[in-house]
Amino acid sequence: MSADGPNLPPLIMLRAFEAVARMGSMRKAADDIGVSHTVVSRHVRNLEHWMDQKLVTATPRGVVLTAAGETLVASVTRAFRIIANTTAELRPASPRAGLRIWCMPGLATRWLTPRLSDIEAAMGSVEISLRAIDRLPDFAAHEADLMIGFGRFDDLPTGARRLILPRMFPVASPAWIARNGAPADLSALAQAPLIHEESRQQWTDWFEAMGTRLSAQLRGPRLWDANLGFDAALAGQGIALVTRLTAGSEIDNGRLVEILDSKVRLGGYYLVAAPQRLGDPTLTRFERWLEDNLPRE
Repeated sequence: MSADGPNLPPLIMLRAFEAVARMGSMRKAADDIGVSHTVVSRHVRNLEHWMDQKLVTATPRGVVLTAAGETLVASVTRAFRIIANTTAELRPASPRAGLRIWCMPGLATRWLTPRLSDIEAAMGSVEISLRAIDRLPDFAAHEADLMIGFGRFDDLPTGARRLILPRMFPVASPAWIARNGAPADLSALAQAPLIHEESRQQWTDWFEAMGTRLSAQLRGPRLWDANLGFDAALAGQGIALVTRLTAGSEIDNGRLVEILDSKVRLGGYYLVAAPQRLGDPTLTRFERWLEDNLPRE
């Protein structure tokens, strides 16, 4: 008999399944709970065997839950939340209030970090901890108090609140433009060396939003991180997609130059808080600071 009881599957399998359901992929779930992709996949398969039910289906866009998987994850999420709330109540209170913020690397480095002293002044005695990271925290494991993420507003995490939908546009350094000339139109831009993040999808989506269907594969390096791409553009290595939030000061001081005229908004920043801290005055104060200071484009 399992240590978890005759009618309860091993909790390690439930934890892996919940992470897959929340993150939408085996790889991201593995990163989320700190194990390998193979381990997560094995736990989910074992859970399906234990349940004698198909729980997830792999698709080109990630993992999708079956009807049985949707039913199970609702109960598992609720149970984990109850455990998290109870442990939060039982743990001794911190002598000083804290706010652990996870944030997309580009926004964390380029916009939040230069404003840390302003945030601390607005938050009073609250101790701020900021981590630049591009995955959702495991709120049940108390990894963070809130996350500022980025995504399409029609596909946000449960409980997320929209913050800002920024304009996204291409930029290059004056040195790069001096060597290569600024692309005169979208066709010329598509043939230029473009700086990509994890994949070429963001640029592809941008061109489609501009009404251009690409006929050839885009050029340029994949750097896997928004900050690396931003630094590469500053160093004259190609053309990057940015927003005023991440590149406003560099554009204003002439270190980057906007190319072409575009009104494309591919996604936006959102805020999602740990369920156990919903309604907390500290979080409310930080949300109010964001609302007062995020630029409205």
